[in-house]
Amino acid sequence: MNAFSRRGACPALSAPMQTGDGLLVRLNPVAGGISPKSMIGLGESALRHGNGIMEVTARGSLQIRGLTAESARLLADEVDALGIAVRTGVPVETGPLAGIDPEENADPRPLAEQIRAAIGEAGLTARLGPKVSVVVDGGGQLTMDAVTADVRLKAVWAGDDVLWSLSVAGDERSARPLATVDADASRDIAVAALRMVAERGREAHTRDLSERQLNSLARWHSVTPPSVLPDISPARTEGGVKKRQPKIHPIDTFALTGGDALGIALPYGSMPAQNLIDLAAQSANLGATEIRLAPGRALLFLGLSASSLLKASAAALGFVTDPADPRTRIAACPGAPACASGRIATRAIAETIAKESADLLDASLTLHISGCAKGCAHPGTAALTLVGDENGAGLVVDGTAKALPAAYRPGYDAARGVAGILAAIRDGRHQGETAACLKRLGAASIAELYRRNQ
Repeated sequence: MNAFSRRGACPALSAPMQTGDGLLVRLNPVAGGISPKSMIGLGESALRHGNGIMEVTARGSLQIRGLTAESARLLADEVDALGIAVRTGVPVETGPLAGIDPEENADPRPLAEQIRAAIGEAGLTARLGPKVSVVVDGGGQLTMDAVTADVRLKAVWAGDDVLWSLSVAGDERSARPLATVDADASRDIAVAALRMVAERGREAHTRDLSERQLNSLARWHSVTPPSVLPDISPARTEGGVKKRQPKIHPIDTFALTGGDALGIALPYGSMPAQNLIDLAAQSANLGATEIRLAPGRALLFLGLSASSLLKASAAALGFVTDPADPRTRIAACPGAPACASGRIATRAIAETIAKESADLLDASLTLHISGCAKGCAHPGTAALTLVGDENGAGLVVDGTAKALPAAYRPGYDAARGVAGILAAIRDGRHQGETAACLKRLGAASIAELYRRNQ
């Protein structure tokens, strides 16, 4: 652990990454989840060895921040002592309810394990970059639709059979479809796509593959095109009862075989370790047997005897328990003063905006508040991005934190500038729209609204 991973790599337990507030490690348990007792142990380790902040990422990984070289070694020893096996190698991710959701089209875990084994046998692990990933989604109540991946496989019904719809380079909406095939063929195509990526170097992804390569993958196994396969639908009826509409957001209660799972989220993906310790302890008292990490910066508590009691406790501790909570619409890194790289108090700005403009923060308007130009909390494009630098809080319209800001105002007053933009949306929007109104206003007008009344 003497050589820390570079920015853009994945900060695994064995390779912590240097950040503005010390070293950061990321944990992905192999067995799907951990016990409340182990979560308490992790929280206590974070208090002893880090800065007392724990996070769950947008992809559902657990992070511990503020470590030193020595304390990172001690943390790794304590994780091992807790008996928590952590995943290594190319991420092949399944949903947090994989194998326990009665509404899944198929259990994705066997196929995911076959793909992991095939990646290892092909010698691809060392040849692929740290951000290359695969998603295997069985469908069901809580999907992986919002998670981006180089290769996506999703179980779909074709008559009385289950096939796997394979696509590349994106999330469920943006990925390019390639084929709908059986499990063995989907494994072969997935690994072939990763071979092609590896041949282009460790910086490559499936988005870099040529049209010829993508066409060859799609033609590899001769199948009927997805558009004419019979009855392909994740919402298939069984026993005359139609399945419930699948969800992407994990803040809810999910009916499982043998009980329910309660989903709650960390505001902006971050919480003091002591709050997580307290919540895990209360969940154990209420019978929780397992805590699973979920995409969307969330935790799922399984085996509860009274989920309503834990939900109330979670809300009192500051967790997000309502999917309509405006904090779920804002991505914000730790910022100043928690991170030495942060130039603005991101969380304070986010809290003010969430309280004062809750009615205008919906799924169509993405708001990113970044302490610096690294954009750790939301690397992609957002409708509005606030980014801290030596000039204050810059505003980027329809871009990333790395883009040149169109306007500035002091960091302490940034929330008021955003409030001006949102007020203009309120006055000018059509029924039920927010982001579309932004486009009509135009980048220049939005920048002027942000600068106004300083």
